[in-house]
Amino acid sequence: MENYTYCSTKERFKAEYKIYIAAFIMIIIADSIGQIKLPIGPGQLLLFPIFYALLLGIIQGPHVLKIFNEKEVKAASKLVIIAICPFVAKLGISAGSNLSEVISAGPALLLQEIGNLGTIFLALPFAILLGLKREAVGATHSINRETNLALISNLYGPDSDEMRGSLSIYIVGGMIGTIYFGFLATICAATELFHPYALGMASGVGAGIMMASATSSLVEIYPAQADQILALAGMSETISGITGIYVGLFIAIPLCNKLYNFLEPKIGNLWGKSQKTQLKSEDM
Repeated sequence: MENYTYCSTKERFKAEYKIYIAAFIMIIIADSIGQIKLPIGPGQLLLFPIFYALLLGIIQGPHVLKIFNEKEVKAASKLVIIAICPFVAKLGISAGSNLSEVISAGPALLLQEIGNLGTIFLALPFAILLGLKREAVGATHSINRETNLALISNLYGPDSDEMRGSLSIYIVGGMIGTIYFGFLATICAATELFHPYALGMASGVGAGIMMASATSSLVEIYPAQADQILALAGMSETISGITGIYVGLFIAIPLCNKLYNFLEPKIGNLWGKSQKTQLKSEDM
């Protein structure tokens, strides 16, 4: 049994060694570039190293430069969970050390994760309408950052449809989410409908890079309240990391499953069917 495991691991390394080398090179390149700040109106956009790393990975795929084939791409997707395990462990340690702060926080901070459930009612029907199956549950149950990936992988497995949906949003969020959050914070501040502290608290959604993007825009707009905004965002981020796991496990995922089972037979792939009907009518 030991010889079999050793040979299996050795053969797997031979088949996937290019992935490790390429990942290491991309990390060096992305980290060397660092953050890029782009001033937009009263705020700014932040491009983080993860953005460049994802972009470099995409162009090396089978549809662009073809450095990696489909088999290697699938192997790399499974390694994501392994790579983020140290970060998930760090979140757990941080959550435990800040437990007293969570208990002493006000109801707005403690209940903010419940507000994120509202997006399920918009995102899940839209995903089903476009033809997604079980991927829709993984994609729409949360913001899909590291803790959510770990949760979905634990519940459904790393090769599941739900995991593919969650991982897709994780990648899209890393590339587009940071830019979007910077814009969104600037737009919300420009309306003057919300207190700067409320915007700071709203920035802590459970994704460090998105929080950094939003707060960077906010402190440019409200420099006199920068310390308070950053403190509230950090507290909110910590609480989202803790409560997000339980909200996802006990509320969001069961809610997604219930809605999916109800909606999928009624509107599943309705968009695709309408497109096919339109093409047939054009051919006639």
